[in-house]
Amino acid sequence: MAHLEISDIPANLSHKVKQNLRFKTGNFVWRVKFNIPLDPKTVNNDTMFVTNSQNQKLRSYIKYNMEQGQIEIEGIEAYATSEQYTLHITTQVRSKGGQSLKEPVQIKFKL
Repeated sequence: MAHLEISDIPANLSHKVKQNLRFKTGNFVWRVKFNIPLDPKTVNNDTMFVTNSQNQKLRSYIKYNMEQGQIEIEGIEAYATSEQYTLHITTQVRSKGGQSLKEPVQIKFKL
């Protein structure tokens, strides 16, 4: 069974990060749920992305399901087992009413 090791997460979010990995691959999807509807124009590869240890952005697909209030961030290429990655959610993600996150979110992980 694959395992995602989360090495750093903001303390106020630790109870909200869960993992449900079922397959032995280097591919997986981050699912980020918001409690208010988002402005779809602010959900993109510039506002949500994954970087490697050299701070290079990885190519990924971003999909926003408005009904569920959930964003999916799926890497196009498999993650390497020896690499450290960071999921970034910037304050440029905004609600339909124009509100943004109070601070950016960064979650460090590796396989």
